[in-house]
Amino acid sequence: MTEKLLDKRSVLKGLLLDIEHWRVELPDGREALRELAFHMGAVAVVPVDEAGYTTLVRQYRTAMGRVMLEIPAGKLDSPDENREEAARRELREETGLTARELRHLNIIVPSPGYLTERIWLYMATGLARGESAPDEDEFIECVRLPLAEAVEMVMRGQIDDAKSVCALMMAWNIHWKNIP
Repeated sequence: MTEKLLDKRSVLKGLLLDIEHWRVELPDGREALRELAFHMGAVAVVPVDEAGYTTLVRQYRTAMGRVMLEIPAGKLDSPDENREEAARRELREETGLTARELRHLNIIVPSPGYLTERIWLYMATGLARGESAPDEDEFIECVRLPLAEAVEMVMRGQIDDAKSVCALMMAWNIHWKNIP
């Protein structure tokens, strides 16, 4: 089932992604070209307050050509950055919230066919409000709504960002159904 790397070449060194073309040998001996996008990784957080509300962010996503509703998230600053600290930073920057408790939910791989990105998902509780400080190129609107309503929006396809779908459903199970 595995493929053997024969050679590779860099195609692009970008701001967010590095692209490489890999020539591989398939299990049956034939050769194929693989295009891989290397990404530093990211963190994403579902904040859940004591009243059962979450705070999402609405922002324009150029690749989708529309405004999307998502959980607070951001890329890692380096491959060895502490994931929990990065999650706390992104939560604070995008929403102004700080969390007393941060629970690791899972790590997802959004598109393993070509992308190396991994996203560390967290649920934040014990929230305190403060001032947000988004990056200078981020235009974000915070939206506070019941977690149950966010899950209903996932089920209706109104929230379709993969990291948000996964994390909201995991947070729902933990918060409302007490699944460890």
